[in-house]
Amino acid sequence: MPLDLDLLVMAYANGVFPMSDARDDPETFWIEPERRAILPLEGLRLSKSLRKTIRQDRFTVTSDRAFAQVIATCAAAADDRRDTWINDDIEQAFAALHRRGQAHSVECWLDGELVGGLYGMALGQAFFGESMFSRASDASKVALAWLVARLRVGGFALLDCQFMTDHLASLGAVEISQAAYLSLLMRAVPGGGRPRGDQMVAASSSAGATSSAGASSTVGDWSALDRLLAPAGDSVLTPSSASSSPGKLILQSLIQTS
Repeated sequence: MPLDLDLLVMAYANGVFPMSDARDDPETFWIEPERRAILPLEGLRLSKSLRKTIRQDRFTVTSDRAFAQVIATCAAAADDRRDTWINDDIEQAFAALHRRGQAHSVECWLDGELVGGLYGMALGQAFFGESMFSRASDASKVALAWLVARLRVGGFALLDCQFMTDHLASLGAVEISQAAYLSLLMRAVPGGGRPRGDQMVAASSSAGATSSAGASSTVGDWSALDRLLAPAGDSVLTPSSASSSPGKLILQSLIQTS
């Protein structure tokens, strides 16, 4: 059965997210881990080599230009992972959320080829990172750096990474308790409430109102970075010249705490 979009949004607003056991598994279940990985927006860890890659604009980085391709690549098997948790229902639900303007992607291109990226959902001042992929050295790291810059410029407060990995830990992600996570989440998405089990299913008819109310008072601006990078846009980062490269501006937005 296709995932109800309003129920899906309400689930994220309450610290719950969907997974499947395999790409071709039709069953989807809800997860609320006891330990949660987040990446503090002031704590992204950038190595010297990664800073150089970003500064030199090795990759062309875009947003929402190839959402369907990003999630399909994240869902596909790869050399480093034989299977994934993104089944067809989850993929289709996020494609629908993207059409509603709630799910977003960041893409890294090299010589016109999509070589890295990530996707997730924005709600209130929170961004729920779902998955990322890399087909070229540092591509996913660059995508994540651009995501953090976008969230910081746009006034977001929380980047949820779900589960800790060595890759995320190397970039500054930390693991916190579910209680600590919910405290951060309720500030980033106020008014989410805490329905449980059958309550969440029964509340699906009002999920849209609940999530909208939670997001209305404090909403991150996903497009703020696009305006910053636009040649004619006002720059809150006061770059030294209008000809500054996108990578240099991204580093300027991150360098103070990275």
